[in-house]
Amino acid sequence: MEPNLTHYLSVKDHSVSGETFELWRDDSLDMLVTLPKPQPEQLGRYYESEDYISHTDAKRSLFEKAYHVVKSIALQNKLSLINALGKSKGRLLDIGAGTGEFLLTAKKNGWDVVGIEPNAKAKNTAIAKGAQFVNAESDLDDGDFDIISMWHVLEHVPDVERQISDLSRLVKPNGAVVIAVPNFKSFDAAYYGEYWAAFDVPRHLTHFSKTAVKGLFETQEFRLEKILPMKFDAFYVSLLSEKYKTGSMNFFKAFLIGLRSNRHAKRNFEFSSHIYVFRSTKKQN
Repeated sequence: MEPNLTHYLSVKDHSVSGETFELWRDDSLDMLVTLPKPQPEQLGRYYESEDYISHTDAKRSLFEKAYHVVKSIALQNKLSLINALGKSKGRLLDIGAGTGEFLLTAKKNGWDVVGIEPNAKAKNTAIAKGAQFVNAESDLDDGDFDIISMWHVLEHVPDVERQISDLSRLVKPNGAVVIAVPNFKSFDAAYYGEYWAAFDVPRHLTHFSKTAVKGLFETQEFRLEKILPMKFDAFYVSLLSEKYKTGSMNFFKAFLIGLRSNRHAKRNFEFSSHIYVFRSTKKQN
């Protein structure tokens, strides 16, 4: 084990495999890493579940229906955010586009959009709705995008530093990169511990603090412009965490914990998830 890693917590994969993984803390960056990290050819099987909600449009249960109602509100909030980042609507890349809702929302609003999505099922669902994709970042030209978004995706990426380097290459000088990730330093993370649903091992390979995200991006020609809270996430994550901890979705208890988490975050700005907006500091050629 590398000397700057210290053991943090043992966490079970509650949603797919039932296997246990270890979280190790990188003290130099104030972030956690999941070990052992599955090999790329093995990682796909950990997403093979009908309950993996971001890869399906299913509305089979009250929980799934509520998820999609909140998701529709969040989509409009995301659209308002990207519309405020530039003087005009340009070219947008959404990495980890899932079933394509954000891509299509931005496209209808006048953005020129393209997505990347490694999961074939989710990608095919999005294509059927009219979304357009490329296979990988390597298929795209340097400095081609005004906005690049990764909504709860960076935590899934095997090589975070390489991913940020790709973002730096693809975004235009003074373009914006928008990242949303869970925050392991939130109240709900501390409350639920090993049952905190946003650990989501081994699909989540890296677990970020504000310090880690800022530090990783600012070494690769980015300047942090702002951090925004994702207040709905405290309730959604608490609901799943209750299921993992007790075996049932205790809606009232989860609501109270989500409420407490957001109240704590008003004082220390450690919300369940954050949105980070970075501006490219590359020089114009």
